Amino acid sequence: MEEMKPNESKEAELVVSDLETLFARLAKLKAEKGTLWFGISGSWRKTNEQVEQGVREAVRKIIERGDGIVSGGALNVDYFATDEALKLNPKADRIKIFLPVVLDLYAAHYRKRATKNIITSEQAEALVAQLESLRAANPDALIGNPQNTIVDTKTYFERNTDVINASDALVGFQVNESEGVGDTAKKAIEQGKPVCLEKFIIE
Repeated sequence: MEEMKPNESKEAELVVSDLETLFARLAKLKAEKGTLWFGISGSWRKTNEQVEQGVREAVRKIIERGDGIVSGGALNVDYFATDEALKLNPKADRIKIFLPVVLDLYAAHYRKRATKNIITSEQAEALVAQLESLRAANPDALIGNPQNTIVDTKTYFERNTDVINASDALVGFQVNESEGVGDTAKKAIEQGKPVCLEKFIIE
């Protein structure tokens, strides 16, 4: 039988298939800390009703436990997570959203993407409005990176690191083997943080 490499055995140990197992894994830490923070990571390109329901249900369970969510302020999975968390936690003291740049630059980036038909104008404006309302509810909940001036793969992946650094565990919704979710899960595993990863294929 082939031996597992150290990082493979670490991955097998840390990756769980459902939220209840993840909560059970964190019981001792929950008793010590009181409030835990769960990173929510997911694909922005494609989604469906099943993904959206899964994200919203996970966020409800997390907030109802008295815990918080940490996410990356992107479209689809991040958007659903923030929307659900704001409904349940209007003061936004259990929400942390990390952006790759400050909000003004981030908003400009999304509006530019809409002009190039990568996303719709409605998607861009809904996301900007959501992040502005989060900032209005709790300025500390929205954490932009003032060191960066452009939004690209590098700064998005730095943002993934910020999400994991602020989280006790990760809940991932990976569509079509999305690279960003894979990067975030890898970083969580490297830090010894448990991961609940749901995978979806959407044509």
